Amino acid sequence: MKKLFAIPQLVLAAGFVFAGSPVQADEIKGSAAAANGKVWLCVGCHSIPEYRADYPLVYKVPMIGGQNAAYLASALAAYKKGERKHPTMRAIAGSLSDQDMADLGEYYAAQTATSPKNPLK
Repeated sequence: MKKLFAIPQLVLAAGFVFAGSPVQADEIKGSAAAANGKVWLCVGCHSIPEYRADYPLVYKVPMIGGQNAAYLASALAAYKKGERKHPTMRAIAGSLSDQDMADLGEYYAAQTATSPKNPLK
């Protein structure tokens, strides 16, 4: 008798597992306009042509204007997780939400590589 009830119980248990998990999480949409209040974290280094940071080593800071938004958000997420090692970027990324990262990605994607806007001017 127990074998007859085992299969329906497994089906019922599997149904509960799949009912409680989302099919796909909503994708976060970035907003360049929303990043205007957040970009101050970035412009101090990434808006200066040929800027070099000297901690922990001499490091040429890239101009990120015009870069792909998804790539930038992914890079920030990698710094936050510790997968990328630059200490300043890890600290900054650690303070950002996923929404912040998406917004900053969209902001810089809307810029050009040679002349990103500096909202602080």
